[in-house]
Amino acid sequence: MPVRLKRIYGFGHLHFLTFSCYRRLPLLGSARSRNLFVQILRSVRKEYGFKLVGYVVMPEHVHLLISEPARGTPSTVLKMLKQRVSRQLRRRASRGAPEAQGSFAFVQFDGRLPQFWQRRFYDFNVWSRKKKTEKLAYMHANPIKRGLAENPKDWPWSSFAFYQGRGEVLIGIDRVD
Repeated sequence: MPVRLKRIYGFGHLHFLTFSCYRRLPLLGSARSRNLFVQILRSVRKEYGFKLVGYVVMPEHVHLLISEPARGTPSTVLKMLKQRVSRQLRRRASRGAPEAQGSFAFVQFDGRLPQFWQRRFYDFNVWSRKKKTEKLAYMHANPIKRGLAENPKDWPWSSFAFYQGRGEVLIGIDRVD
């Protein structure tokens, strides 16, 4: 792991962020947990004032393509997002919430894990239209590569439907050129 990781903020770039669940366990393995993640993402976005250009929520990791927020930095945004998702999902699991039972994620957040998320995250500055297109294509292909869907349109926890102009999108996407 890098000792002196340098994040580059303040240039108005988009940021391609990747972060994983603890030990890449499928802690976002149920539809309800992914829906909750999207719901919390929506509220954090409103609170911190960033543009959401693309996303995909996978069972064990997440990719976001966001602008720099009006308040704070992408690091601040991720800290709040991860904290709130972790708290909500841990709370539901500890209460034995119905959505947790029967999912393969329930066993993993019954209180035995020291944390919900990996501590670090990957941040790539996206400064060109070509890189933006490349990162969107990469994230939208993730569910297919992992065998979770046959077509990107079949994975609702992604911004793919927005870019295709069809299908229901769980969270609004901002057009940024």
